[in-house]
Amino acid sequence: MIVHFFLPSHVHSIIIITLFFLLVFVSISYCEDDENYTDCRKPFSCGNLTDLYYPFWSDERSRVCGYEGFKLECEEGQLPNITIRGEEFRVISVNHNQSTMAIARADYWANACTQNFADIILNETLFNYTQHIQNLSLYYNCEIETLSKIPPEKRLPCSSANGESLNAFYATDELLEEWGLLNRYECLNTVKIPVPVDTLGEIWRGVDALERVLRQGFNVSYRIQQECVPCVASGGICGTNTTTFNFTCLCRDQPHDSWCSGHHDDDPNLKMKVGIGIVPVSVVVLLVIIFCLCLRRDCWKNQTKESESIEAFLKNHGPMALKRYRYTEVKKMTQSFKDKLGQGGYGGVFKGKLPDGHDVAVKVLKESNSNGEEFVNEVASISRTSHVNIVTLLGFCYEGSKRALIYEFMSNGSLEKYIYKEKYLRANRELEWKTLYEIAIGIAQGLEYLHRGCNTRILHFDIKPHNILLDQEFCPKISDFGLAKICHGRESIISMVGARGTVGYIAPEVFCREFGGVSYKSDVYSYGMLVLGMAGARNNICVEVDSTSEIYFPDWIYKRLEIDEELGLCGIDNEEENQIARKLILVSLWCIQTNPKNRPPMDRVVKMLQGSVASLSIPPRPSWHSPSRSPPELVADSSTTIEFNNVVLTSN
Repeated sequence: MIVHFFLPSHVHSIIIITLFFLLVFVSISYCEDDENYTDCRKPFSCGNLTDLYYPFWSDERSRVCGYEGFKLECEEGQLPNITIRGEEFRVISVNHNQSTMAIARADYWANACTQNFADIILNETLFNYTQHIQNLSLYYNCEIETLSKIPPEKRLPCSSANGESLNAFYATDELLEEWGLLNRYECLNTVKIPVPVDTLGEIWRGVDALERVLRQGFNVSYRIQQECVPCVASGGICGTNTTTFNFTCLCRDQPHDSWCSGHHDDDPNLKMKVGIGIVPVSVVVLLVIIFCLCLRRDCWKNQTKESESIEAFLKNHGPMALKRYRYTEVKKMTQSFKDKLGQGGYGGVFKGKLPDGHDVAVKVLKESNSNGEEFVNEVASISRTSHVNIVTLLGFCYEGSKRALIYEFMSNGSLEKYIYKEKYLRANRELEWKTLYEIAIGIAQGLEYLHRGCNTRILHFDIKPHNILLDQEFCPKISDFGLAKICHGRESIISMVGARGTVGYIAPEVFCREFGGVSYKSDVYSYGMLVLGMAGARNNICVEVDSTSEIYFPDWIYKRLEIDEELGLCGIDNEEENQIARKLILVSLWCIQTNPKNRPPMDRVVKMLQGSVASLSIPPRPSWHSPSRSPPELVADSSTTIEFNNVVLTSN
């Protein structure tokens, strides 16, 4: 007796497609690997550096394995050289995970008296500074009168080929101004070399210290082509077509334009395993598909539009080094989410450990009705960044409703536990004013980078203490890009549906357009409110009042500034701290101006913080007043009066 199975037409189609895929997969599995794929998947060494791969290449490494602008000159026992805009740099180290490298100018590697007077100009399409950098100027062939005003420890003992002194010294513009020489020195030659700001203290100890710092170099991030992402995700190796010099994805079968047609594991016994296991696995898969479709016709449509759009995004965006983890790997690295670091509206953050032993913070996103917007926003925006004051995203997990982001671990947690009294008592530490000042500058530089330093402008829209993380040295890093918005090009005013941010830090124009258009100035406002909190706006007022909850700090501090009284803040022990507090408050008051046009951009904010407090004027007082005691509301209708965080702003 013959039994006939009557299956729906779409089931027949699925079976045929599945069988066709299996046949193709088997045929591919038994093909020889492409020669370029085999060669380029192996890391290579260059001089003293090992484990190098794309985008780097050399004379001993085929050009197809690298990217234009990343050729290394190798010499046995030496650090390799790389040429950037015609100047050679020593490559001291490379971090492929973060796409950064430490470089130092080759001609000043061991001798500060090198007579090459070309300034360092990075190729900004490929490289960006990742440290706080200060330009150090080296001056040569100066007039004796100029040299006589230079302290002996700042002079360079340089001589020409015939033994004559080059009358050389080194300084920054700030030092020249201090010596009364700014724009009035007489020197024939000058060269500017970037050095990390935190090395300036060592540099001033003398020439030996200067040369040590020049040998240490500085850190830069490097950019690679975006086509690398889908290529690596599909199991390929990034490379360059040596005929057209365009990107090519090196795959097992042959090179492809963007990604490989099939993703294969790196197991050397793959062919044997596939040959042995393909038939029973195929049968099981087909039976499961048929059973599922017979029970429920829409089983095949289980993948939602949200999943499809997110998968498409992940295939076409993000950095090459961003690793995708399975959910089982996330559970393993967090020991089944054992150590919880924090909780927010998005979900929880857990401490984890990578297989190489590095600690990480794993942000597990809970299910929401936002169609994956927070997840996409976070990956899309932060994957474009590389800055010392932006938290580093190391990887992610996306399996349907299971979504997680893996970040570098910040040992000192978030800023909020150090600036709010009830929090820092539990943290057993209150930050000094100098540390608060350095944190404020770091956050400002991070925001300046987001607004101006990326290929596209990124607006964060949720700057608050909870989203500022502190590393072991209390260096601040901006985190949580779930509400961020990417502005293609350099748009000033953006369109946005609904308010974004946290009450108390949201700029007035975000929820009431009568205050102005939404732009990067909205982040400036949030930054101002954050710095006010750091300066003690909510908890450190020492003045005697009936109820501090009825005092709106900016209103109160304006009165004291206008009559030139002491600030009245707790914890100020000397004049230096008083100057720091005054500077933080003046800058933050400029940042929270009601009219966005009156707020300074972040590059100006950085200069204001780094400049003299005497140069800062008191900003105009916005139209606001303190309400009576009542539960705070957030009104965002057509009226021009908005109440938030116990503050009423009134638009003029």
